[in-house]
Amino acid sequence: MRKDFLVFGNPLIEQPEIDEVCECLRSGWIGTAGRVTKFEEAFRRYKNTRHALALNSCTAALHLSMLAAGIKPGDEVIVPTMTFAATANSVVHAGARPVFVDCERLTMNMDPEDLARKITPRTRAIIPVHFAGRPCNMDAIMETARRHDLTVIEDCAHAIEAEYHGKQCGTFGSLGCFSFYVTKNIVTGEGGMVITDNEEYANTIKVLGLHGMDKDAWKRFGDEGHRHYEIVSCGFKYNMTDLQAALGIHQLPRIERYWERRRLIWQQYTKALSGLPLELPEPAEEGTRHAYHLYTLLIDIEQAKITRDEFLARMIGQNIGIGVHYIALHLHSFYRSAFGYKRGDFPNAEWISERTVSIPFSPKLADEDIQDVIEAVKNALYP
Repeated sequence: MRKDFLVFGNPLIEQPEIDEVCECLRSGWIGTAGRVTKFEEAFRRYKNTRHALALNSCTAALHLSMLAAGIKPGDEVIVPTMTFAATANSVVHAGARPVFVDCERLTMNMDPEDLARKITPRTRAIIPVHFAGRPCNMDAIMETARRHDLTVIEDCAHAIEAEYHGKQCGTFGSLGCFSFYVTKNIVTGEGGMVITDNEEYANTIKVLGLHGMDKDAWKRFGDEGHRHYEIVSCGFKYNMTDLQAALGIHQLPRIERYWERRRLIWQQYTKALSGLPLELPEPAEEGTRHAYHLYTLLIDIEQAKITRDEFLARMIGQNIGIGVHYIALHLHSFYRSAFGYKRGDFPNAEWISERTVSIPFSPKLADEDIQDVIEAVKNALYP
């Protein structure tokens, strides 16, 4: 067994961003300033979009995207039940009702057929989530959106590098939302980004993301003299700081190197874990690019004669960090009590919820770490 604990999602932080953070501290500009602008511009070029707006989380990105798109109380927004709480919570924060849909069992992505069944006269938007880095079936989702004149806001928290039929994820809908949380493919500790080609949406998000002020706060204290601001709307404290962007401006140029490392780890896991009482992730679909964000196992609880939670305990007992992505949202008490969801509503998501486990999957993993994970999985299944 390992002597030290292998942290799940441990990010790879290199010397240039450490130096940049120190320089940022020395500069005195540790709030929202030039490094944020530099990171926004780099991400805008990376995604080939007109606007990229940095915020303090993907949750903030989703929330402001819905406000910019005009989502209001009484509206319905369709989201997958197989996702993190932020996707649905942001709908609630916008005053709307999250309408859940089931996922496909193999891809774990939004089921386009269930999506089509959930459209009502109150539906205003769809939030597809590119689960674990695998692109959703955007052809089917966008066709449904066009047929019903619905806004599409992509949740790309797992999918910075993902592509579907030659088009980058986040650029199908009117808005795309990204996460740079500590476990994500590039990190700023906490942080998010909205991309859009819509000038009005971009201006709304920029103002709402910083208290509703009509100018960037950092410009008020520049060497051009003090600038008064005007509160033009009731905004939020959602801005990214230069301390966060100091990481991002160095992480982003390495995104392909990190992607390639995760792809190789994916291949190692797949080869080593085949034949065990597990269902391994499906290969990337033809014509798509998987972002390789999570490596999820589904425990064959009947054959292995072990529950998922027993498997978790055995992995942690071997000093291997582990994750669960996810327990479907409709199974959580808030969504049951607030919206009347119940067990049995979404059978595919429930089946996955009882079996899913994510193993360490970071470009920081050394070959020895990968072998430790593989051996721990085998030992957990065959103690």
